[in-house]
Amino acid sequence: MFHVTILSARKAEVLRTITGSVVAIAALALTGGAIVQASDGASDSQARSTLTIIAPAAVGGGWDGFSREAQKVMRAESIVNNPKVINIPGAGGTIGLSQFAQMKGEETTIMTTGGVMVGAIELNGKDETLDDVVPLARLSDDYSALVVPEDSPYQTLDDVVKAWQADPTGMSISGGSLGSIDHLLTGALAGEIGIDPEQANYIAYSGGGEALNSLLSKTTDFGMSGYNEIADQVESGALRALAISSPERIETAPDLPTFKEQGVNVEMSNWRGFLAPPGISNEAEQQLLNIIDELHASPEWQETVKRNSWTDAYMTGDELDAFIEEETMKTEKIVDDLGL
Repeated sequence: MFHVTILSARKAEVLRTITGSVVAIAALALTGGAIVQASDGASDSQARSTLTIIAPAAVGGGWDGFSREAQKVMRAESIVNNPKVINIPGAGGTIGLSQFAQMKGEETTIMTTGGVMVGAIELNGKDETLDDVVPLARLSDDYSALVVPEDSPYQTLDDVVKAWQADPTGMSISGGSLGSIDHLLTGALAGEIGIDPEQANYIAYSGGGEALNSLLSKTTDFGMSGYNEIADQVESGALRALAISSPERIETAPDLPTFKEQGVNVEMSNWRGFLAPPGISNEAEQQLLNIIDELHASPEWQETVKRNSWTDAYMTGDELDAFIEEETMKTEKIVDDLGL
């Protein structure tokens, strides 16, 4: 149970000076687990003078990198004068979400979200969901690839499918943590090719390096991984990518076919975007959207997307709400099918 603490003006000012994530997390603990700044309604100048971006993950992870890239562009393009990033790690982003959902009316804070959080909400059974906050925008997609070692006997996706169908429990699959995009994609693929997802011999690893080593050492037969995480190994020839979970081929891997074009109706993205706290005014929501619109439209951000090999997927408003609803329903089914 998280308790909301309304900070005095003096304490709020102290918090605004915090730049290190470790110190910020300590400050969160001292204030009962949440930062809440009392406000009668933030003006556009307030949102643009100081904006806090919460990354609901540890320093160095995907959400942290996404948040800090946004921070850098906001500062460089003078979109926000003093954006800050605070890390609240744990449980696939749901610890951060729980705290964020209690920041009612806080109009100068946003939080990074994405596909991983949708899976974690279903897996962890958290009380707070994305219905308890305000989705602002989806900005980018990362897609996952099915990969095998370079000397694997499996040359095509069809080879893997036939071998897996012949021995559903014998084929071992490496990937990220339970409930991750890698795991959900494995479950979706199993179900699509007629295998009970609960039978999938999925071996979860805490880091991409461990999952890669399991493939190279032949501990696992094939792996699921964010393509950007293994692109270097594919280019060097250590791994062979057989399919990617995008709706169409991606620019950074034009020769890699999708699952769909190979006859397997599977599509999934590790999307990333931003949320606003509940209870903010329509005016404040629009001000935050204006900031994100400017971020997305800036040449610096477009270069950031390209440099990180992300796919631009800008989406707001009713379209975003419908997308999140569809993602939630799809994820609920896969989690249930996996027996999680």
